[in-house]
Amino acid sequence: MSIFPIKFKADMRHILKADDFNPKLIEELFKKALFFEKSLEKKKDLKSLVGAIMCSLFYEESTRTRFSFEAAMHRLGGQVISTENASMFSSAAKGENLEHTIQVISGVASPAMRYADIIVLRHPEIGAAQRAARVSGVPIINAGDGAGEHPSQALLDIYTIQKFCKRLENLSIGFVGDLAFGRIVRSLVKLLSQYKNNRFYFIAPEGLKIGQDIKEYLVKKGISFQENGNLEDVIGDIDFCYVTRVQKNHIQDQKFIEEYQNSKDKFVISKEIYELSEARGTFFGHPMPIDSREQEISPEVENLPRVIFLKQAGFGVPVRMALLEWIYKK
Repeated sequence: MSIFPIKFKADMRHILKADDFNPKLIEELFKKALFFEKSLEKKKDLKSLVGAIMCSLFYEESTRTRFSFEAAMHRLGGQVISTENASMFSSAAKGENLEHTIQVISGVASPAMRYADIIVLRHPEIGAAQRAARVSGVPIINAGDGAGEHPSQALLDIYTIQKFCKRLENLSIGFVGDLAFGRIVRSLVKLLSQYKNNRFYFIAPEGLKIGQDIKEYLVKKGISFQENGNLEDVIGDIDFCYVTRVQKNHIQDQKFIEEYQNSKDKFVISKEIYELSEARGTFFGHPMPIDSREQEISPEVENLPRVIFLKQAGFGVPVRMALLEWIYKK
């Protein structure tokens, strides 16, 4: 049993997993994100979080998630405190546990003197965000917990899908690459499962296939899915193809990486795959980073019209602006 008491507050919002969103809330957040998107394009002054401080507490490396959250907070007039690698450059390096770090930053003993009003946490351990929320005096946003979940990334991903596919129902979604160790796919499948008549294709090599828990989750919900070992066989049936890199930093068994590398031509978005998808009009997204060694999206197609991962990354700012305002303004 944990020595840390559960201290969830009834009136405090946390975003810890994809199930914390529902279609009604997603619609509300997307309306706000669209407003922010248009406002940013027109260079409007947005100051709804003046006086608020966000702490980006990242125990693992990040570019897009960390910077888009920080940019979002600044765009809203708030302030940011951060650490780039808390495992090395915080008191964690001296042996401090996560709970004590969260309690201090969130000011549980002295709320008026708390360091931050929102904590965005990335941590290598599954369940770390839930641990943080149990002891926090301020809202926690899970920015990735090991191979667990990444709910805010999934939110901006379905914002992207809606933008390009014009709907979130009656879609065929392909997930390609490392589906075993990638947390984003887990969150994205759960969000898309809340919409009617979506079908999933899980396209991965041996060792990197989608987890049994996700398959059981889909079976319980009566959602159609199939597993494939070659993208070429199914690309003509897919509306949105979500490509992922191999999570080398989370994989302990080198043979899984080698198996992918030996068969990766079956999972790469090449010119041939792009051309095969022309009739369907498939869009190709990627949460980034793209591994420059594996090139899961070939450089020869990355600037073609239906390959939209750079626009996808840009949507992180307005979507996270909407999320930060929602979570703080409770």
